[in-house]
Amino acid sequence: MTAAEVGAGPAPRRAIVLRHNDHITLGNLEPVLRERGYDIRIVDAAVEDVTALDPEDGDLLIVLGGEQGAYETDLHPHLADELVYIRGRIDAEKPIFGICLGAQLMAGALGGHNYKGEKPDLGYREVELTEAGLASPIRHVAGVGMLEWHGDHYTLPERATLLASGDAYDNEAFAIGDFGLAVQFHPEVTDDMHEVWTLNSTELFAEEGVDADEWRALGRGHQPPMQLASRAMFSEWLDGLGL
Repeated sequence: MTAAEVGAGPAPRRAIVLRHNDHITLGNLEPVLRERGYDIRIVDAAVEDVTALDPEDGDLLIVLGGEQGAYETDLHPHLADELVYIRGRIDAEKPIFGICLGAQLMAGALGGHNYKGEKPDLGYREVELTEAGLASPIRHVAGVGMLEWHGDHYTLPERATLLASGDAYDNEAFAIGDFGLAVQFHPEVTDDMHEVWTLNSTELFAEEGVDADEWRALGRGHQPPMQLASRAMFSEWLDGLGL
């Protein structure tokens, strides 16, 4: 072994991140990854060729949220490519974490039904944990208002284990074996992201009767405990992967 090899140390872990909109990012999950030595590759799913990706590449795949509907594959053909890619990742039993649209795509890749909900779910909600959820990293969000900002949902596929439910929609979080985690709520949102999303939601807020200033105040009250719960949840899940 050469001196260079002795001092090189282990190769960094690699996280591949599927992003669907520029303003929907890793947010407060990024520092948790950096602290654990992950190199992060952002893939703009709407621009880059997802079919060129190897489902088994990378130590971790994160599928972020987005403004598209998981069922809108005709309007957004890249979503169909993502479903195939995600299914390949799951079949290989390689670590994968999905948020909102990402969770919907994970469910859809396994045969779950993606659909437009009856009404958008906007607010900070406490989710109800199942027995499996209480024994998982999701337990860290118990009793904490987690940010809901979506209008679409999904049915739970057979291979998934329900971890949490909500008042508006039944399936808030699920696991796939010991390598997959999906959440409908948004644990990643920072204060800056919250403000950008608020500015981008003028039409939605008008339709739903949401006052933007009241929404900002709601965020100021709920964001600090939510981000602590998010860090604890994501950190424990990452550490449990044994990478």
